[in-house]
Amino acid sequence: MKAKTRSVTLVLLGAVVGGSLTIGQHVMGARSANELPLEQMRTFTDVFTRIKNDYVEEVSDEDLLEYAIRGMLNGLDPHSAYLNTEEFNELRIGTTGEFGGLGIEVGMEDGFVKVVSPIDGTPAARAGILSGDLIIRLDDTPVKGLSLNDAVKLMRGKPGSKLTLTIIREGADKPLTIDIKRDIIKVTSVRNRMLDDNYGYLRISNFQTKTTTDLLKAVKSMKEEAGGSLKGLVLDLRNNPGGVLSGAVGVSDAFLNDGMIVYTDGREEDSKLRYDATDGDVLDGAPLVILVNGGSASASEIVAGAMQDHGRGIILGSKTFGKGSVQTIQDLPAGGAVKLTTSRYYTPGGRSIQSLGIEPDIITKPGSWIRPENESFSALTESSLPGALSNTTLEEEEQTGDEEPTDEEKEDNLVYDDYQLYEALNLLKGLTILSKKSS
Repeated sequence: MKAKTRSVTLVLLGAVVGGSLTIGQHVMGARSANELPLEQMRTFTDVFTRIKNDYVEEVSDEDLLEYAIRGMLNGLDPHSAYLNTEEFNELRIGTTGEFGGLGIEVGMEDGFVKVVSPIDGTPAARAGILSGDLIIRLDDTPVKGLSLNDAVKLMRGKPGSKLTLTIIREGADKPLTIDIKRDIIKVTSVRNRMLDDNYGYLRISNFQTKTTTDLLKAVKSMKEEAGGSLKGLVLDLRNNPGGVLSGAVGVSDAFLNDGMIVYTDGREEDSKLRYDATDGDVLDGAPLVILVNGGSASASEIVAGAMQDHGRGIILGSKTFGKGSVQTIQDLPAGGAVKLTTSRYYTPGGRSIQSLGIEPDIITKPGSWIRPENESFSALTESSLPGALSNTTLEEEEQTGDEEPTDEEKEDNLVYDDYQLYEALNLLKGLTILSKKSS
């Protein structure tokens, strides 16, 4: 087993004070070859002045300029954003795996907060929050009209304090009210256990700076438990909203001996990057099945795409979210930062996942006993976000359901506990049998 180490700039893949003269001079200096759009600048100044003079309440210049900056970035795409000092610190804490709140990845849609994915083992996951839920009220505060940052602030608070979410869920007859107790969210990025007959199961809930190290430790532990080697591994990336690029690269590298993992391409030369695998497969060639679904986004899609293009693993589940853009965090001299979409990423085969997602090799839906699905339900995807970068038209996925099993049938039976994992394990066993026959 190889120890994977690399130095990668923190890049995210999962929601300013200054006078107008200074801003104008900066823009002119940066666009020396072009003239400023003077009509639009006059309009901006006119609107600024009207707000200062006529708005019902007094607003400071600093606040107005910050609102303008936020609007400028929010108008680009769903993932670019301005982060003040407090928000920047929270983001850095989040990438290391510990932060306060409910434990959900969220985005904005039509002015409401929409759940991209609940995080494993958090209050939100335990309360039954689902990917695709639309949050319309936080306690007594309507979400409509709030910025995403303002909504996130309301969701965060003192550990142990209660927050009541009012949500709209596709297929439900009326809005649902869910009470959640806030907690310190300590996200365990990697979890593992043994399945029967020396097959391993490894779950990555999100990609952090330490994810690769934790994965290598987990695989080593399972191999020791299996007597030296695993017959195969299920890598579960379902409802994994992404994280840092270095985590996705490291995890992919762990299962590959050579070849490209991912490359990025943007307007600037420093956004054109390529990441290649180093020698050493932590599974020593044992079969690999990767579980994905509509909540698998960004960094998860990098791993799934690399495994699929190299033929290293079989992708099983449903189509992924389709976030194929890279965000770079750029510090600002006055404090805070800009989270800016700087490039698109591409799989080793040159595929852009943006608004398309990864199509599984084998499509398998969870049984209705796992998560009831309505035939009209359309899962939240990257392409459904306002302002999402375009690629191609998404096709609606058909939803299927099954009859409810009895309690006796469900007890201690993987097929009812997690049908997709059950199918993944069967597939691994089949691949093992095929490998023995071929050799």
